[in-house]
Amino acid sequence: MSIHIILIIAISLFSIAAFSRTELMYRFQLNAWSVVHRKQYVRLLMHGFLHVDWMHLLVNMYVLYSFGYAVIFYFQHYLPGLSGLRFLLLFVTAIPLSSMYSVWKNRDNPNYNAVGASGAVSAVVFASIFFDPYNPILFFFAIKIPGIVFGVLYLIYSAYMARKQVDNVGHDAHFWGAVYGLLFPVISDPSLLNVFINKLLVFHW
Repeated sequence: MSIHIILIIAISLFSIAAFSRTELMYRFQLNAWSVVHRKQYVRLLMHGFLHVDWMHLLVNMYVLYSFGYAVIFYFQHYLPGLSGLRFLLLFVTAIPLSSMYSVWKNRDNPNYNAVGASGAVSAVVFASIFFDPYNPILFFFAIKIPGIVFGVLYLIYSAYMARKQVDNVGHDAHFWGAVYGLLFPVISDPSLLNVFINKLLVFHW
């Protein structure tokens, strides 16, 4: 069984359990004040296994399912050996790293809480864009646009909405998760930056 399917099952089971057991949500949600002042670092990871409702869970798991196969395939091709573990490393490290800025920004706000795998899912999506920047992505699940165009629009939108702070969506985590997804392949093998640049220079659609 593919590692991203195992992740989907684990996240889904834990999230569903938390729907009816509020103590799990209270204990593991990303409360920035508790992380900084009470040193409850487990929240940095475990909040990514919680979701607020079925729609939140289903959207994240659908995107993880859709892009997980591609990223594992790219890892097998460009970084042969232990591709499943590499994907697991990408996803698991993306959860806390995508949330660090939010924790710092809200470190003195005891009312700030966040849950969801969105930051890590963004990392997976953008890792796929790194390896094939012109592969089409369905914008709003309907309009095909090149992945790199989607990526630029996504980063601009996430940065803009994070500044406005007009909703309860973790735009900061989306933004930094996406950035990490682009950097992860280069961190794994710096020579892959040339692969990315060469693919950008050869437009295809």
